[in-house]
Amino acid sequence: MDLIQLLKDSTTWFAWLGLGLAVFTLISFLMGWGFRFRLVGATVFSLLLSASTWAFTQSYKPPLILKGAQYAPIVFDNGNDLVVAQAPEGFPEEAIQPTLKQIAGNLKGGGRSGSMVHVRIRKLKPIGNGITKPIILGEVIRDVRKNITMSLSELDNLNIPSEIDD
Repeated sequence: MDLIQLLKDSTTWFAWLGLGLAVFTLISFLMGWGFRFRLVGATVFSLLLSASTWAFTQSYKPPLILKGAQYAPIVFDNGNDLVVAQAPEGFPEEAIQPTLKQIAGNLKGGGRSGSMVHVRIRKLKPIGNGITKPIILGEVIRDVRKNITMSLSELDNLNIPSEIDD
């Protein structure tokens, strides 16, 4: 059983438990039982658990995992329109595009005001005396509003102006 199904089942079970406890609580108040206020707490808690698991089920999005993608840590994210990942030493060329698409697919769009997010992957090339120069290996553009990822060539085919600032 996967996590989403477990949460959906838990939501149902907590809701039924809350309703059952609510009925039992009403009976306890009518009968004047001494533990009726404890039942109020248990009822409210089970209904709260039901609402919480339902809310988490609605908001949870499992991470995107693409075949051929490799781990590249994000080293810069301005929170708006640029995300840069660092390719480790020996990063294969064929893993660049899947890795870029995986990173772009896992971006959360909530706080990003721009609809186009540039996702780049780079490596550092030593140029001497401990100084390095960043080399861009690849780039994709994530349209957060439309929920699509495009390569630069696809963007050029659409005749949409790119806002790349190098």
